[in-house]
Amino acid sequence: MPPTVVIVGGGYGGVAAARALDDETDVILVEPRDAFVHNVAALRGLVDPAWTDRIFMPYHRLLDRGQVIRDRVVAADVKGVTLGSGEKVAADYLVLATGSAYPFPGKTGEDESAVARSRLRAGREALEEAAAVLLLGAGPVGLELAGEIKSAWPDRAVTIVDPVADVLSGDYPPEFRAELRRQLAELGIDLVLGAFLREEPPYEAGRAKTFTVTTRAGRRITADIWFRCYGVTPSTGYLTGERGGELGTARRASGYLAVTPELRLPGHRHVFAIGDITSLPEGKLASAAGRQARVVAENIRALIAGSGELTRYEPGPPAVSVPLGPSGGASYLPGTGVLGATETARIKGEDLRVGTYAEFFRLG
Repeated sequence: MPPTVVIVGGGYGGVAAARALDDETDVILVEPRDAFVHNVAALRGLVDPAWTDRIFMPYHRLLDRGQVIRDRVVAADVKGVTLGSGEKVAADYLVLATGSAYPFPGKTGEDESAVARSRLRAGREALEEAAAVLLLGAGPVGLELAGEIKSAWPDRAVTIVDPVADVLSGDYPPEFRAELRRQLAELGIDLVLGAFLREEPPYEAGRAKTFTVTTRAGRRITADIWFRCYGVTPSTGYLTGERGGELGTARRASGYLAVTPELRLPGHRHVFAIGDITSLPEGKLASAAGRQARVVAENIRALIAGSGELTRYEPGPPAVSVPLGPSGGASYLPGTGVLGATETARIKGEDLRVGTYAEFFRLG
């Protein structure tokens, strides 16, 4: 009998690992959502109704031999996982790929794709009513959302506020940030950097209702809607307390999991972790999750065969691509340097790789 590999989480890393191991192991992918969400295109799905349905991709054609169980893991140990239903699923190899939570609209946070679609439509309707938009956070999501809003509604006033003195934290060259600021200025987006708000807006994010906030320096900003564009939270709660057992020792106070160079939890030969939940010094990107999934698949195959040393994962150098609407944006690639709008559109693709993932999920 082939060994059983339980993969917890059907995001970018989880589905890549599942597909890579499907041919010679019994793969069980556990995922609470009824469809994969292509979060890379989520912000386009918010502003453009033609995109809303395209970012949701069902799992039913992902695997040839394995199975997808729609449930949530509430506890895990070296022997397998416990589901929300109470069922226990035994595993010879365990891959943790539960990803992270992020404020809407960066992620919808819904298990039902129909509910997620409705939330995106409601957000778009609220934006259509708003004349001025406030975004809190000048990281990749804040900048990209600003660009999408200005592309869909050029007359909207968009203000980005961040306590940090420049856009996009990370080890990137000054000319990259300068290119982003230049394009943001051309779009008419107001950057208020190095500024703290005295208090958050009085209404919930995504609600169309006029308000005024004030920075500590005394600047007043009036807007009709706001969104929080910061706050990644690794989804590793199932490893806290007794639920995590001995695996919980890998969970740091931040919620991220320590991993060995082979992407195993320290001290556990057959338990791996990939994607947003790892403490690796690397951007939490879909591409990184995919590279990690390939290494884990190679290592599980090597352990099954009992041959050779395991592959060590090398975190990639800082690299990022930030689209600002369909035709704008900037990228930084080590060895290449700073790329402008045309090259960024080429990297991301006009469809933000929706077609690539539709093909991966065999959706025709």
